[in-house]
Amino acid sequence: MTRGIYITANDRVTEQAIALLNSIRFYDPAIPVVLIPYDDQYHAVAELLGHKYGVTVYEDLEFIDRLSNKLHQVFGDRFFARPNQFRKQACWFGAFDEFIYIDTDIVVFEKISDNLNYLAEYDFICSDYQHAGGIANVFSPKVLEDGIFTKAECQDIFNGGFWGSKKNRISEAELYEVFSECAAHPEYFDFSQKTSDQPIINYMMLKRIPKRFNIVRRPGKAPGNWAGTPHFVQVGNDRLIDPQTDHQPLQYLHWAGMKIQPGCSYWEIWEHYRYLNEPKPQAVIPTQPTWLQRAAKKLLAQ
Repeated sequence: MTRGIYITANDRVTEQAIALLNSIRFYDPAIPVVLIPYDDQYHAVAELLGHKYGVTVYEDLEFIDRLSNKLHQVFGDRFFARPNQFRKQACWFGAFDEFIYIDTDIVVFEKISDNLNYLAEYDFICSDYQHAGGIANVFSPKVLEDGIFTKAECQDIFNGGFWGSKKNRISEAELYEVFSECAAHPEYFDFSQKTSDQPIINYMMLKRIPKRFNIVRRPGKAPGNWAGTPHFVQVGNDRLIDPQTDHQPLQYLHWAGMKIQPGCSYWEIWEHYRYLNEPKPQAVIPTQPTWLQRAAKKLLAQ
C-alpha cells in the first residue's frame, strides 16, 4: 500500500510551496509528495520542488485536462471564482492508495502523514473547525429547508484545504454525477465569499462517503488551525499551542482567506519555515532624505 501527500501549485505560489515543503520535510523526510499543476504555468515550481524536496508531478496530466473540460461543460465558466481549484480532485485517481491533500497556504507542525492511520477505520478524514461557524461558505439555508442535509450532517462540513481519503473511493463517474447534481441546484451553495471547490466537495463527501471522521473530534479534541484565530500562543519560532484545548500543539496552520505577507497573523511562523534552510533576506529599512536631497528634488521639479 502506498501513502503520500498531494499539493496543487503553480509558479505564482512558489514561496508558499517552499514554506509548506520545508515544514513537511522537517517532520517527515521520506513521505512522497506529488504536485498537481494548478494551471499550465507550473514548470518552474515543479523543477524547484523536485530538486529540493523530491516532489514529482502528477503522472496523468491528460486526466486533469479531462476533468477541467468536463467541469467547463457542466458548469460553464461563470459558476466559480477559481475553477482550477477542482484540479485537486485528481487525488482520487493518482499514485497513492491513501493520501492527504494540503493547500500551499499551510505549514505543518508534525509528521502529518501519521493522520492517515485513521483511514484504517474511516474512508475520509479532515481536521478543522469549519463546522463551528455554521454552514456559511459551504451551503445556503436551502439545503436544510429542502431536507437535502440534516443539521447533524452539516456538523461534518470541512475546509477544503486539508483532507485525506483513499484512491478510487470516489469514481470518475461519481465525480461527474456530483458536478451535475450541484450545477442543477446552485441555490444550495454559498459562494458569497468566492469559494470555489469547497461547497461542491462538501456536498460530495456528505452524499457519497458515510464513513468520515473529523480529527478535531478525537478524545480530548484537537487544536484549531486557522491563522485568523487570535488566541494561539507561539512557542519559539516553529510552533503554536492552543490554550483552548489544554495547550495542545497545533497540527498545522492554515492562512485560508488571508494574504501571507509581513504583518499578517503568525507571520513569524510562516517566515521561519520559508527560510528554514537558507539565510533570511535582510529587511531594507527606508531612510528619510536629507534636507539637501529634498532641496535638490524640489529644484529639479521646477
